[in-house]
Amino acid sequence: MLLTLNFKETLLNDCKKVLNERLENANSAMQAAQEAANGEEKSSAGDKYETSRAMGHRDRDMYARQLLEAKNELQKLDKIKLESSEFIKTGSLIEIGNTLYFIATGLGKLVISDMMVIVISKESPLAKSIFGKKINDEIFFNGKKLKIDNVV
Repeated sequence: MLLTLNFKETLLNDCKKVLNERLENANSAMQAAQEAANGEEKSSAGDKYETSRAMGHRDRDMYARQLLEAKNELQKLDKIKLESSEFIKTGSLIEIGNTLYFIATGLGKLVISDMMVIVISKESPLAKSIFGKKINDEIFFNGKKLKIDNVV
């Protein structure tokens, strides 16, 4: 596979788009939950009003946590330097076998230019096992011997 800094830049920008979408969705959902909680009218059922209101606040708090998490992940992505490096670090794009990994944040699979890339956080077990390694180094991961074929 032909891996370049331009490809890595596209990949990083797509990661930011995904997180921005999460941020917008969490913000909208949080506002809707708040409006729903505020919009509940007290009825003769009494407890039903309190339960609905509490559920609305719980949902709002959940979306607020998702919003904060997305903001924190975006800040981490903004700190990534896209320079090439011989050794694997945060921001590295790695080819192992026929699989591409990008060490940035835990987003999972993304398809960029018809290539699937697994975006992992630096805290993931795989990232921890390959940090500081370089091309042609071998590691043992999940009982398998893996060879690092490329690093950008």
